Formats: sequence, structure tokens, C-alpha cells
Amino acid sequence: MLIGLTGLYCSGKNFIASLLEERGFPTLDVDKLGHEAIRREREAIIARFGAGVLEKESGEIDRRLLGEKVFGSPRELAALEAIVHPTANALTSEWIAAQSGKTCVVNAALLHRSIAFDRLDAIVIVKAGFATRLIRARKRDRLTWIELIKRFLRQRGFSSHYLKKNADNKRVNIYNINNTVEKNVRKQLDRMIRLLQGTDCKG
Repeated sequence: MLIGLTGLYCSGKNFIASLLEERGFPTLDVDKLGHEAIRREREAIIARFGAGVLEKESGEIDRRLLGEKVFGSPRELAALEAIVHPTANALTSEWIAAQSGKTCVVNAALLHRSIAFDRLDAIVIVKAGFATRLIRARKRDRLTWIELIKRFLRQRGFSSHYLKKNADNKRVNIYNINNTVEKNVRKQLDRMIRLLQGTDCKG
């Protein structure tokens, strides 16, 4: 079984991923894998965006500088994705194949754009209230309130990608995990696992 894990900005999906790993599910962090894809495509990125995206000391791609290059420009973002996504997708497929049929988890902020999306048997969507996410984001990323609100607004329509998957007759089980109180999160997660394994008889 292949499980997809996603969630809105600062909903805490990486925390849920860690809990799934504790329970024995191999978990791929696609966002980290994207960093590897950027490293591998260093020359192509420099050719397209220039040496201004390099860290001065290491000579490696500075993801912050690269992000500034593409921020707010659909054309530039599409150019970057055309370079990075094929490599990231290949690495994702390799990882899934290496699990030898185990039930595993693909953790991705943009899960609907992963090559794994059409192969998923279940999707876990991590949720938390707006205020909770805003406070977490402020504490973690230390951005201004305006910058944070902009990030939140860019995720409008998030759920539609997963509702559409079922509307397209590619039905998968979708589970919502409310990541607000840790004790409750663990109970929700254990119940979800029992449902996935067909061992929960409470309906």
C-alpha cells in the first residue's frame, strides 16, 4: 500500500511523518528529495538562472536565492520545475521500488504534483486551525505577518486537488488528521492505521 501525506503550511505534516516512521512505515520526504534534485541539476540551473544563485563560499545552489529568482513569476517557476521535477520524480520512483512492496508513505507539500499521486491507495491530510498554523509559522520561519499571510493565501484551493482525484473516479481513502493536541493526534493516527489495515471494527 502507498500512502500520501500532505497538509497546509505549518499544519505539522512532518511531525505526523515522524509518528508514522515510529510505527514502522518507511517514509519519503519529497521536499528534502527536491533538495537533492537541485544539487544534481546544478549545472542546468546555473545555465538557466545564472551564477547569482550560488552560495559564495561553497559554490552550491543557494535555495533562498533561487527562490527569489522564481518568486512571483510563473514563467521562471515553470522553468525551474522543468529542470528539477523530472529528477525528483525519478528519485521518488526509485525509492518506492526499493521498498519491495512494503506499505510506505510519501510525504509532500505538493503531493498532487508528485509522480506517486496516481498510485496512491490512501491520502492523509494534516490539518490545524488557522491561528495555530500562523503562530507556528511565525515561531519557525520568523517572517513578517504580511509575508506569512501571503504564504497562506497562496494555498487557497489546496483541498480541491484531493477532492478532484476522487471525482475523476480514482477513488482513494482520504483521512484527515487534526494536528492540534499531540495526545489526540496519536489516537487519530492509530485509529487510521487500524482502518487501513482493516482491523478496526467500530465503523
